[in-house]
Amino acid sequence: MKFDAVIFDLDGTLLNTLGDLRNAVNHALSTFGLPPRTLEEVRAFVGNGVANLIRRAMPAGSSEETLAQALAAFRAYYNAHLNVETVPYPGVISMLKDLKAAGLPVMVNSNKYDAALQELVKCHFPNLYFRAAGESDACPRKPDPTAALTLARAAGAAPEKTLYVGDSAVDVNTARNAGMSCAWVSWGFRSREDMASDLPEAAFDTTQALADYILGR
Repeated sequence: MKFDAVIFDLDGTLLNTLGDLRNAVNHALSTFGLPPRTLEEVRAFVGNGVANLIRRAMPAGSSEETLAQALAAFRAYYNAHLNVETVPYPGVISMLKDLKAAGLPVMVNSNKYDAALQELVKCHFPNLYFRAAGESDACPRKPDPTAALTLARAAGAAPEKTLYVGDSAVDVNTARNAGMSCAWVSWGFRSREDMASDLPEAAFDTTQALADYILGR
């Protein structure tokens, strides 16, 4: 096989989490009497961790104290409702089963805080992944490569033999910073137009095409 391990982004790559993220954002906004954000607005805000998501969703000029209160409201709501509307993208489960059957270690790396990430992968992908790492004190937010390199090391895979799969420029830059190959998927939160010059050569519209690329079929 071309690769010894694969690391997947979560939100926008394996799971469509947008509805639950929007609901948590709007809960936080409602605690300040602010109007809700649309699904498309939240789509544009995600990708750099929940603190930045809240900062972008709140009115410009909000104080740090207000932002901290909004983030706390978001986290409390999201912790209790993170898996209400969230679903795997079509074909993801079959793809992960194919990769596991081929003996390829599958890992997940997200800018979602680690506790939420761990709960979602255990719920949706039991027995289909090797290890997962979200934002934590030990793993800074992407595009910092720390988590990706730690995951590859745990799987015994060299960075140059590890594929990083994601839907955003953050993922492309994470792969670059880690010295890994990158594949982009079109079904997530960013379009080809959004990606512009960040779009890697390996870009896929279906999970079947991605699986074939990973497995060299």
